[in-house]
Amino acid sequence: MQFRPLYDRVLVRRVVAEEKTAGGIIIPDTAKEKPSQGEVMAVGPGGRDQAGHLIPIDLKVGDTVLFGKWSGTEVKINGEDLLIMKESDILGVVEASAQMRKAA
Repeated sequence: MQFRPLYDRVLVRRVVAEEKTAGGIIIPDTAKEKPSQGEVMAVGPGGRDQAGHLIPIDLKVGDTVLFGKWSGTEVKINGEDLLIMKESDILGVVEASAQMRKAA
């Protein structure tokens, strides 16, 4: 099934939560917090202003984003847990530094 968000909505897949702490302690599933970081899977065309002009979304598929803890609506598409949220719920885009890009 394909999914296309409407207006200024974005489909996001959460990143996988850490299994261990920095000290090597294994975190049980019941104690894990849901990550507030994810990958953009699909974007809508954008919102409309008062005059009806399209305001395009400033995100693209593949962007890694940070969002609020309680942002979005959880949905299950093709057996995968995803989030649908408004562009305004996204706090920012995580960009690789120049040093990380050179190493890759």
